[in-house]
Order: sequence, then structure tokens, then C-alpha cells
Amino acid sequence: MRTDDRPLVLVTVGTDHHPFNRLSDWIERWLASRGDTVRCVVQNGTSHAVRGAECHTMLPHGELRSLMEQAAAVVCQGGPGGITESRSAGRLPIVVPRTSRLGEHVDDHQIRFTQVMAASGRIALAGSAEELTAHLDTALADPSRYRVVPDSGTSPVATTLLFGKLVGDLVSRPRGMDRLRRG
Repeated sequence: MRTDDRPLVLVTVGTDHHPFNRLSDWIERWLASRGDTVRCVVQNGTSHAVRGAECHTMLPHGELRSLMEQAAAVVCQGGPGGITESRSAGRLPIVVPRTSRLGEHVDDHQIRFTQVMAASGRIALAGSAEELTAHLDTALADPSRYRVVPDSGTSPVATTLLFGKLVGDLVSRPRGMDRLRRG
């Protein structure tokens, strides 16, 4: 039961072992501009803790799910697990994909996956600090814009299979391979 009446923003970097300090930095800057008007809970994994937030290296699944259901906004990395979990909790996730160029992942599959998901309206994509700020400010001003009918029929297994198919389709195209080699 929540006793804090401030709007809740939940941030999760997922379970990958690569740090995602870029997202932590963006959230920290955004929080600094909000004062004490927002409660922010961050599951930060191997990333640095976010000043001004309640940080946890890892949260038990039940607690993470409960926080998602309470949150005005859920921010997650671009893996299928966080996206699926957010949507099944009735939240349109604000998604920041990891990039290999910054050592956040082994390749750029999250960038390609989230572009496809954003094009279908399944996520709110934030590719920059400014886009993340805009999504968070909009979600706090009108939380209903970041609510969805829960994806009760979409299991993590089904989403993972969709993810595999989308990535497979992307890399099997000759043009997609050229982009991968250049990236």
C-alpha cells in the first residue's frame, strides 16, 4: 500500500551485466530539475545509483510488478522482457535502447527492435535525454496517455519469439547487414 502521494516513476535497466549509466545520468538530470515532486524508484543493476532516487541493484519480480502497476511512468531498456512486463501491467513503457557503441550491450539489436515496436505504437521510444524528458513530463501531466489495456495474452515467451523473428528478419536482409557492419 502506497502512502507517498507523489507520482511514481519506475526505471529498470533489466538484467544485462553491461552498465547502462547513460540512462542513469539522464534520469538523474531529469530528477534534479523536478525537485522533490516525484518519487523515483530505480532498479539499476550494474549501473551507478541515481541521486535523488530510491535505488536497488535488483528488485524481486513481485515488487517490480507492483511498482509498475502503481507507476505514472515506467522507463525501461530495450529488451523484450521489460517491455512485455510493462505492457502486461497496463503501462506504455518509455524505452531507451542500449547501444553497443557505448559499451551498453554486445550489439545494437535493441535499437532495431525498439524502432519496430515504436512504429507499431507498442512503446514510447526515447533516443535522447530530451525525448526522455518530454515523455516523462507528459506522463506526469497526463498519466492516462501512458496507460494501455494490459497485454494479458502476450507472454514473455511469445514476446521473445517475436523479438527473435524481428531481429532475424532485420539481419537476413542484405541492406540490414550493411547497416550492421557500418554501425
